Amino acid sequence: MAEKNAAPVWLSELLARQLTQVMEAMMGEAPNVTCVPHELSASDLEAGEKALLWWEQRFSVSGGALMWVGAKRQSWEEIGNRILKSAGVDDGDSDSIRSTYLEIVSQALSGVASALAARAREDVACTDGHEAPPNSDSGTSYSFEIGVGDQTFPVIGVFSKTLIELPDTAAPVDTPKRADPPAKSAPGESGKPTAIDLLLDVELPVSVSFGRAQLALKDVIKLTTGSIVELNRAISEPVDVIVNNCVIARGEVVVVEGNFGVRIRQVISRQERLRTLY
Repeated sequence: MAEKNAAPVWLSELLARQLTQVMEAMMGEAPNVTCVPHELSASDLEAGEKALLWWEQRFSVSGGALMWVGAKRQSWEEIGNRILKSAGVDDGDSDSIRSTYLEIVSQALSGVASALAARAREDVACTDGHEAPPNSDSGTSYSFEIGVGDQTFPVIGVFSKTLIELPDTAAPVDTPKRADPPAKSAPGESGKPTAIDLLLDVELPVSVSFGRAQLALKDVIKLTTGSIVELNRAISEPVDVIVNNCVIARGEVVVVEGNFGVRIRQVISRQERLRTLY
């Protein structure tokens, strides 16, 4: 019988790599992340003031797959605070530090979902992420030591059985088929571009909306460098992709080579587009 902590190494290394990439993109320096097998204890799951901040993430893998990331208050406060200071915010409050840390975890898990797709042999996305602790028998756990400068911040990752049972190697990449040569115009055809061909090169402004907020004028006047404006969207909700002042799709924020990007998860209908005109 396999030991409880005999999870495939690639799974723990995948989460470590994604945490490194996201934190490097946000801080400008790469942390040193190491991981070792960890046995969940009663103190890891206890409630109260000493409770760990746990984030439960479900992945759209056949059979269901879950991953939990937990950290003590000292760890998530230090990590969130360092990110805010890198952005020029030196006096972030507890709520903004907490949400910043959870954003890092959410971004890292989005990267995990992309990497899981090749092993699961299907499209994988993050779904239904929320704060919740695992059970003592939820799966295999690892302890991740995130080193920044001369400090280290421990974080715990727990992988469900479905994730552990994924193949150790990614699916082979199919060799692309050779494209057929373009068909020649039939005799008598004018060869002139169609109306849609004339429009294909037209450039349109594309933007991404993370949320909205309504403030009284007296509150707007009080805004200064470092002020926090709470938006009407949770960190786990999809963002709007806006083209020419019209919402055409929704997706999740990802990090691509140090830049933010959006992975499209839903293209909305024409009727809904009309209702979302900005």
